[in-house]
Amino acid sequence: MEQEGVRVNKFLSEAGFCSRREADKLIEQGRVTINGKVPEMGTKVLPTDEVRVNGKLINESEEPKIYLAVNKPVGIECTTNQSVRNNIVDFVNYPERIFPVGRLDKDSEGLIIMTNDGDIVNKILRARNNHEKEYIVTVDKPITDRFITRMGNGVPILGTVTKECRVERISNSTFRIFLTQGLNRQIRRMCEYFDYNVVALKRIRIINITLDVPVGKYREITKAEMDELNRLIGDSYKTEEGSLPKTEDKPDKNPAPTKDRKDFKKKFIEQRPLRNERRNPRNR
Repeated sequence: MEQEGVRVNKFLSEAGFCSRREADKLIEQGRVTINGKVPEMGTKVLPTDEVRVNGKLINESEEPKIYLAVNKPVGIECTTNQSVRNNIVDFVNYPERIFPVGRLDKDSEGLIIMTNDGDIVNKILRARNNHEKEYIVTVDKPITDRFITRMGNGVPILGTVTKECRVERISNSTFRIFLTQGLNRQIRRMCEYFDYNVVALKRIRIINITLDVPVGKYREITKAEMDELNRLIGDSYKTEEGSLPKTEDKPDKNPAPTKDRKDFKKKFIEQRPLRNERRNPRNR
């Protein structure tokens, strides 16, 4: 009877070495070995196996878990690749190895969770878990009621229609948006669809963790917050890939239909009057 094992990317995340996404990159680059051999993606690690990254032996972690709430400034990139200038690992400069939960655009600021717990990453990021994130967004022109309504109803970007979401006007050019998705540059793309450009974007909450430290600072997430977070994500699905793949930042000329073509066409047609109205002076 074969011994059971865990996939090598899960082993590395549970050892606190990196997230599963980062582990997959290391495996693809041939920097991971199991018993001296470079494994294929999905290879399982047995209790008797010796796993190394760049020649360094990785042991199952018994170290305390670290959870930080960081207020990321504009210009800092959410990557663990320390060859990238202004990466978040070097910026935070924490004495233990930690990595970010998901991404926050380089041009955006606000809350990012950093941890050494790779297992929690997938639960928080998985889109179908409907875990809410809250943002404050400032755009370059006056916001209309129609813009707020259309943003909330779903917008065709990246070959799909975004999930319906709550959008609230704060001022003439600022609004609040609550998302349960994490598409690449999602809010910026949604605004661009209606010919609005984002001037400033700040994430102020992830599930129950709120932003309450100055820009560039961080704090430890409290035990009470973690207990509540674990309760809220307790039934979440864990996956090999916690977040959606990064997509090239190209204009969306012909969004592909969703599974329900009729719903896609209906939403797409509903959005067009707002775009045309803004582009045609006669409609103003």
